[in-house]
Amino acid sequence: MFENYVLRPVLTFLLKLLFRVELRGIEHYHAAGERVLIVVNHQSYLDPLLIAVFMPEKPAFAINVFQADKWYFGWIKKIIKLYRLDPLKPLSMKQLIRDLKDRRKVVIFPEGRITTSGGLMKIYDGTGMIIEKTGATVLPVHVDGAEYSKVSRLGGKVRTRWFPKIRLTILPPVKFPEGQSVPPHAVYDLMTNAAFTASDIRRPLLSALLEAYAWHGGKHVIASDITRTFIGYRALFTRAFILSDKLSPHCEKKYVGVMLPSSIAAMVTFVSLHMLGKIPCMLNFSAGEANILHACRMATLDTVITSRAFIEKGNLQKIIDGLQKEVKILYLEDIRPLVTLKDKLAGFIKSISARTYLHNVLSQTKPDDPAVILYTSGSEGTPKGVALSHVNILANIAQACARLDLTTADRLFNAMPVFHSFGLTVGMILPMLRGIMAFHYPTPLHYRIIPDLIYDTDATVMLGTDTFYNGYAHYAHPYDFWTVRLAVSGAEKLRENTKKLYREKFRLDILEGYGVTEASPVISVNTPIEHRVGSVGRPFPGIECKLAPVEGLTSGGKLLVRGANIMLGYLKADQPGVIQLHDEWYDTGDIVSIDKEGYIFIQGRAKRFAKIAGEMVSLLTVEDMAGNLYPDAGHAAAAAPDERKGEHIILYTESRDLTREQLLAYAREKGIAEIALPKHIIILDTLPRLGNGKIDYVHLAAQIRK
Repeated sequence: MFENYVLRPVLTFLLKLLFRVELRGIEHYHAAGERVLIVVNHQSYLDPLLIAVFMPEKPAFAINVFQADKWYFGWIKKIIKLYRLDPLKPLSMKQLIRDLKDRRKVVIFPEGRITTSGGLMKIYDGTGMIIEKTGATVLPVHVDGAEYSKVSRLGGKVRTRWFPKIRLTILPPVKFPEGQSVPPHAVYDLMTNAAFTASDIRRPLLSALLEAYAWHGGKHVIASDITRTFIGYRALFTRAFILSDKLSPHCEKKYVGVMLPSSIAAMVTFVSLHMLGKIPCMLNFSAGEANILHACRMATLDTVITSRAFIEKGNLQKIIDGLQKEVKILYLEDIRPLVTLKDKLAGFIKSISARTYLHNVLSQTKPDDPAVILYTSGSEGTPKGVALSHVNILANIAQACARLDLTTADRLFNAMPVFHSFGLTVGMILPMLRGIMAFHYPTPLHYRIIPDLIYDTDATVMLGTDTFYNGYAHYAHPYDFWTVRLAVSGAEKLRENTKKLYREKFRLDILEGYGVTEASPVISVNTPIEHRVGSVGRPFPGIECKLAPVEGLTSGGKLLVRGANIMLGYLKADQPGVIQLHDEWYDTGDIVSIDKEGYIFIQGRAKRFAKIAGEMVSLLTVEDMAGNLYPDAGHAAAAAPDERKGEHIILYTESRDLTREQLLAYAREKGIAEIALPKHIIILDTLPRLGNGKIDYVHLAAQIRK
């Protein structure tokens, strides 16, 4: 009685006072019923106390025996009942199961231990067994903020403090089919979905950046580049305020073009435009003059921001000469001499009270407003403008952080261009919002230089495509990637030979993911906890997938997705400046299969199938065969008209040794149908590629038409 009437109210008062504890979703607790298993992520030693105090009823706790026997649980037993679970003794669960069947509420931490990674740890089988045996309703609760406390186990990985703000989010209850087995991945999905759902994504990007600034502190370093300048939050806001004042007279329209490489300058420009309430349009400077002009017209641009040094080093003057006929080119170097001491002082003062100075733009910016315009690669047709909202980008970052263990101790090396959705969202915006130091390099094509820079910067996370990873591997020393713990690949298929090369030479596993610009961009990724050979991982939390049938295919289908990260819509040439909204389900155009655990296996683009004698043949299969025979050369397959069979396959290759006989022998060995063999093999010195490393199939198709 003493505990209920005195101790709990006192603890409630103290925890609210010290940690400003916020409880959300209490209605879900009451909706869960009586026989309830409450599953909670484990961030700190505070977690059991928080749940015991802030849940409306006094719950029982199931805790790993090694934790339950420690001294700090001695006094907490006064307000909670403990079930001591021994993972080596399944019988230790018997009393818990009996009590749950008697309609009690029990709290369990499925990870079995406090996180030391910053994200979810592995999920033990016991939680699924309890759900299966009792038929209990599962109530997910997500703890957020406790990982930054002094009683977490992330000291040295994050900036800890004595009394961080803590938020408890109770999610809607979930009922699993009674009597059916509940695998660990189902519980893991439940908890990652809780982490994503509890994230605050319905706000402007600037608001999230301001929160990161306040949380990590003005001196916290978040970026560097080839100038070897290091920039923290206060410096970022100071520079952005200065630049926004200078850009204001030149940026009248809501869309403003940006043509810059991955760099601190690109970061500052991006933030500056948001301070002005403008929408950056990230132009693909590798797309050629015609496509860049097309992009400008779609967004009705009249101003493009760039850099003289960048134009000179990138040999882009001819493109600029063409652009100047239709848009005004604004060079950052021309702005720098106009910045006075008064401007610098004003920018610094504004950075100290940034939220106050940005109040108007924050109040006028809606979460569903467009935050950026990116452009499709144009690898299969004319590029389109992709409008991504603030919610889209914040959702994809929250989804990624729910699955990947990223902390402020990480150092991310980003050579992906910021006109690429992978480079923008994962390479630039995510580190800014999560307090991760990112080193920005202007091009991924410097295969000799980048491995040495990854070594020099002690990078722990690197991004790339199969093409780029292959390029780095040929010049890298076996020790260059010794600090890398996460190497993530996207944008194109990761070849088995590339994975093997990195395992053998660098003892590093590349995690293959999958995404499209329209999804902001990541849809799925293999992770250290969940991965399957040949797949691109499981869909992120908050993303629903379904398959549409495709004529001529006996397995798999066209992948359709929906979720908070899916774009607002397209900018197209037929209605310049107007965002044409998409349907509820977005058609990725990719043919995939999905196994029973949700792993996605890419079979190819719908447009990249040849219909031969009525049968659909993936051109990706042809490229894989050639790639496995000659991994050091590039290969691209294309479909060409055929009077007798409808279509036939042409294989373009950089290998001078590849023959049809070799492909035939390989196909027979691997059980691949001979219908997938190319009719012609054409040798090229170099395959045409886009700036993101993808093969330019439009160029190859034009060659066929000739």
